[in-house]
Amino acid sequence: MGAQGSVPEGVHVVVVGGGFGGIAAAQQLKSSGVRFTLIDLKDAFHHNPGALRASVQDGFAQKTFIPYAETFGESFTQGRVVLVEPEGQRVVLEDGQEVLYSHLILCTGTEGTFPGKYTSPSSTQTAVQRYQDLLQQIQAAGSVLVVGGGVTGVEMAAEIKTEFPDKKVVLVHSRIPLADPGLLASVRQQAKEVLMEKGVELVLGQKLLGLEGVELNVTRRNQLLTTDQGTEIRADLVISCTGQRVNSAAYASGLADWVAEDGSLKVNPHLQVGSHPNIYAVGDCANIQEPKMGYHAGLHAAVAVSNITNSLSGKDLCTYSTGSVTMLVALGRDAGVGQFNGCRLPRIAVVLGKSKDLLLWKSWRDMGQTAP
Repeated sequence: MGAQGSVPEGVHVVVVGGGFGGIAAAQQLKSSGVRFTLIDLKDAFHHNPGALRASVQDGFAQKTFIPYAETFGESFTQGRVVLVEPEGQRVVLEDGQEVLYSHLILCTGTEGTFPGKYTSPSSTQTAVQRYQDLLQQIQAAGSVLVVGGGVTGVEMAAEIKTEFPDKKVVLVHSRIPLADPGLLASVRQQAKEVLMEKGVELVLGQKLLGLEGVELNVTRRNQLLTTDQGTEIRADLVISCTGQRVNSAAYASGLADWVAEDGSLKVNPHLQVGSHPNIYAVGDCANIQEPKMGYHAGLHAAVAVSNITNSLSGKDLCTYSTGSVTMLVALGRDAGVGQFNGCRLPRIAVVLGKSKDLLLWKSWRDMGQTAP
């Protein structure tokens, strides 16, 4: 499939969502000479692992947004997909535009609270400014409460304490173990130890009450919050790192028969959705029992694109199987924990492998562009 002429006429792959899975799929389609359209509501790929550092380091946010158009040209369309119609083989955008497809790759990812997730249909300039605004709020606060002790919350607390060691940082988590359940118990314990070394105060096994009434990401002096066990916490600034959910809005009605309880799409080992052999789900929106990571989304994308090209040439389809969890958790620019293929890594290996630059270089390379 290396040349445009080898692709049958009428083949047009639509990729919905330009996260890690989406850009991996688009780049592979481009290399294979397959006509495609990548659709995303933003004008730039967001290197999400850098989102939290963008909240604490001046100027860092700009580096985390990489323009789609410079990489994909006319094969990129900015917009929000509101309907997938398998019968007509089309997707419909919010502005009424319709895009026909022969094959569809859904990479809609997850959505959640800012700053861990940025899913607004805005320009890069607006997005960067929002991170700069949060940085100013953090700078103005004497104390910060981080709600949620998953990977995002752990990394957020560590980033703040690393850049602003004199600020009081409290992390509240409804469970005792921190970070991702897919990590080894020893790695999760190590994450806790690093946070304590940095001076983060931990309130574990308690649920914060009344969060819905708190204005997030805005400094309000000496706010009083209480947990379900009566623990009182005072903070000037509250940042929520909870509530990530699968972004199913684009396909919830058109593919309703194949939507799992959590909003993800039920796929077979070839990553095909239900009874639709020309529709694939990649990344967080695929109902695969493994941690939601950009690394996995890239692996899914390779399988989906290979299966599209294989189906066009009559070859057997590839299958995707999960393996041992590999995950690196950056705890500020100078610390981190993680594991590779189920084995715990030395902290220095994580610092050198991820924490120092959060793998920004890789996304710029993958997009074929030079970082500013």
